[in-house]
Amino acid sequence: MKRIITVIFSLAFAGMYAQNSTAVFTSDIDNFWNAYDHINKTDDFSEKISLINKLYIGKGTKGLKAFMEARAYTDTVFVKTIDSYPKFWNSIRPNTLSVKDKAAEMNSSVNKLKELYPDLKEAEMYFTIGALNSGGTVSGNKVLVGTEIATGTPDTDVSEFRGSWLDGFFAHQSLDNIVFLNIHEYIHTQQNGSSNRLLNHSIKEGSCDFIAETVMQKPLQTKYMAYGTAHAEETKALFKKEMFGNSFANWLYNGKEKGERADLGYYIGYEICKSYYHHAIDKKKAVKDIIELNYSDDHAVENFLEKSKFFKEKIDKNKLIAAYRKNSVDIVKTEPANGSLQVDADTKEIKITFSKEIIPNQYSISFSDKGKENFPITKIIGLENNDKTLVLGADLKADKEYEFILTNKKFSSKDGYPLKEEKVHVKFRTK
Repeated sequence: MKRIITVIFSLAFAGMYAQNSTAVFTSDIDNFWNAYDHINKTDDFSEKISLINKLYIGKGTKGLKAFMEARAYTDTVFVKTIDSYPKFWNSIRPNTLSVKDKAAEMNSSVNKLKELYPDLKEAEMYFTIGALNSGGTVSGNKVLVGTEIATGTPDTDVSEFRGSWLDGFFAHQSLDNIVFLNIHEYIHTQQNGSSNRLLNHSIKEGSCDFIAETVMQKPLQTKYMAYGTAHAEETKALFKKEMFGNSFANWLYNGKEKGERADLGYYIGYEICKSYYHHAIDKKKAVKDIIELNYSDDHAVENFLEKSKFFKEKIDKNKLIAAYRKNSVDIVKTEPANGSLQVDADTKEIKITFSKEIIPNQYSISFSDKGKENFPITKIIGLENNDKTLVLGADLKADKEYEFILTNKKFSSKDGYPLKEEKVHVKFRTK
């Protein structure tokens, strides 16, 4: 009888633990390194492709499948990344394997988050190995972590990456950051709405940092926090000029272009939420307000900003927008002219002339809806005309329509302003 009672008590305790625990999946890490070891035993590229599919992708979790879709990872991308950076992979391996030891700490942090925000919805955490371009994202209720980025530290070997953002990024990381990153991404699964406006998106990212720091009860250590804190007034003034625009070029997801000034939108969003929390009388309600802010509602976001008292002065939205648009970059002309119907098929260059000098090597050009088949550009030749004209190589065929799109995701003038329009559609037809 005593044994039966003990078993019942044990089962009840186990059920309680499961109820308070978050599902953490790390099998993709082990599967990756198994595939990695086998891939490094052969020089046959086709065999490598077969191995990555059989040993990693084929055995992957739902999280790996979602991460691959979100970041456009393919078997070829994985194999080429493995082959290109052996020093990096050997140095990062122990860090990625240590994630399994952090599972209990992650669960503890999620439980603290639930104390802070009782309406927390459950999410699943997937730790995968990506292809070096994302530390984390979310898909539905799934937290997706690129562990090879998330566990990089100052000791990680980045000597194979020329001019890479990873060196500066890893310089401010420790293995403790993996728990922080996990909470940051977990909060993304709770958020509402989306927007292409810089203000909305910066608060959306920065709020995750602020809530995660509140949960962890220790300061966030990142490159953008260090730079933003050291240049607070300057950064704040620059953000004010651009916050109602829709270009992220100077503020978000720009590690490769901006170096130490990268991702300062996270810092600004963090400071806005911190100020909101500081001025709130009911702190628990403030956390709820921050997490449940509707980012599709511009008025709600502007009201949140005003209540935060982040800007001491009154914000004249219309005046800021007018000044921003006045200083933004226009496309003066294209050669061939946009919409031309009789372009010579022997044309080898396309020229885009801007109203201002633009920063070299920061271009965002994409296919139109017609895809690669109607994309005329073969290469980027460079800038001329005092950096006002971008020259693109082209390969054209007779009697054919060509199209491409310029976006303001990366294009930026030397004085820091993006393209005026979010997208500029360029098209023409050859004779």
